[in-house]
Amino acid sequence: MLRFFGILNAAVWLGAAVFMTAAVGPLFFSETLLRLLGRPHAGAVVLLIFERYFLLQYLCALLALAHGITDWLQTGRPFSKLRMGLLAALLALVLVNGMMIQPRLKDLHRTMYSFGIRPAPAQVEQARQSFGPWHGFSQGLNLLASVGLLVYLWQMAHLPPAPRRLTRTKFQLE
Repeated sequence: MLRFFGILNAAVWLGAAVFMTAAVGPLFFSETLLRLLGRPHAGAVVLLIFERYFLLQYLCALLALAHGITDWLQTGRPFSKLRMGLLAALLALVLVNGMMIQPRLKDLHRTMYSFGIRPAPAQVEQARQSFGPWHGFSQGLNLLASVGLLVYLWQMAHLPPAPRRLTRTKFQLE
């Protein structure tokens, strides 16, 4: 049951990353949706969706850590340095992207489309020039995380069998 939970968590985590990067993000910048919502509103909606997406990413990362600790405590199987290193790297990617880059993108978007106080034209132009590279960096991190999650899922599905723990009560003679 524990192994199934670990594989399920990894699959959900990978599925969310691929779905957001390959389907949801590009959908909001399709011609149809841009015509329907307009670029400022489409971008604002994507940023709101990404806030929820990163909450899911944090949850999956924490569940993966909890799974690794629980697996170790229950089976006595030692931590795989590769798996734990990969998990730490994935957690770092998710935290950097969600807590540092996404707020920056949200501020740049707000400046570009004058949501709130009207910024100076120079600020708007600077935000427009900065948004593309930051967005590309964010997408690159999402792609890197997706590849890492694919490796992590593969590792979870191919864990070596846990050593059996036998209790004395199983072999008592009556």
